[in-house]
Amino acid sequence: MLRVFIDGQAGTTGLEIASRLSGRCDIELLCIADADRKDSEARRTLLNEADLVILCLPDKAAFEAIALLDNPRTKVLDASTAHRVAPNWIYGLPELDAHQRQRIQTSPRVSNPGCYATGFILATKPLIAAGVLAPDARLVSFAVSGYSGGGRAMIDAHRCADRTPSLATPRGYSLNQNHKHLPEMTHFAGLTNPPLFTPVVGNHYKGMVVYLPLNPDQLARQANSADIHALLAERYQAEPCIDVAPLGAIDALDDGFLSPIGANDTNRLDLMVFGDADQTLIAARFDNLGKGASGAAVQNLNLMLGMPELTGLVLK
Repeated sequence: MLRVFIDGQAGTTGLEIASRLSGRCDIELLCIADADRKDSEARRTLLNEADLVILCLPDKAAFEAIALLDNPRTKVLDASTAHRVAPNWIYGLPELDAHQRQRIQTSPRVSNPGCYATGFILATKPLIAAGVLAPDARLVSFAVSGYSGGGRAMIDAHRCADRTPSLATPRGYSLNQNHKHLPEMTHFAGLTNPPLFTPVVGNHYKGMVVYLPLNPDQLARQANSADIHALLAERYQAEPCIDVAPLGAIDALDDGFLSPIGANDTNRLDLMVFGDADQTLIAARFDNLGKGASGAAVQNLNLMLGMPELTGLVLK
């Protein structure tokens, strides 16, 4: 039985990962006493006993955890932002290209993707690879996510009985283009310029949609919404976690509305294309705690430990 230690198990992502792993008979979860969670020596012992460590920590603490490791056999999956574009770390998005799964399987250091970045990259990268978008394209993207993406403090604020009225409405943030996911969005999509990105927190616990609108003057070659849909459908036809809906995604709409919670409690990402001969809108819908975080971590863990990739994951 392989041993896994979640450093930061008390946080939202750590709890979600632990829940997904708790019923498995092929993994032993190493636990740390609450009183020892900030004890460096207690953490050092567990970090070096584990076959795989999952870091669910702030960036600074993730760097500190790596410094405590001296067992060369211990693999690390980092769910923080700390190593997502770092040299010698593999980006944990198996669907990135035809070789990414093998890179994840053979690497001792893997960084789990950010939630917004997952949707943006999967919508954008195939278009750049096919020459529909140029690497220097100036793209715009906006997204809505459940408040669980903000961690414990934001969850508590939204669930507080006397919460401020503004929390009941959608709220945009990182308006000065300083969102922490922008570096990985730019790098792994294959862009030379970061997108103009507007994330929005909604008044719902989990579930998200990342939107990518495209106008003809942004495209490197002529392509309408049907062309773009066909390209994405072909690219992801063999990917079990990505469902490309029929053009227009009629079955995904509720009286014309697209809900961000339609893929909740799964590790599925719904990719949808809307538009006409001139304009195209791509939407990527998924659970920000599933394929956007903890589900993605379990998918990567399975690959890193040589287990069937979808073990413990729900797709429907």
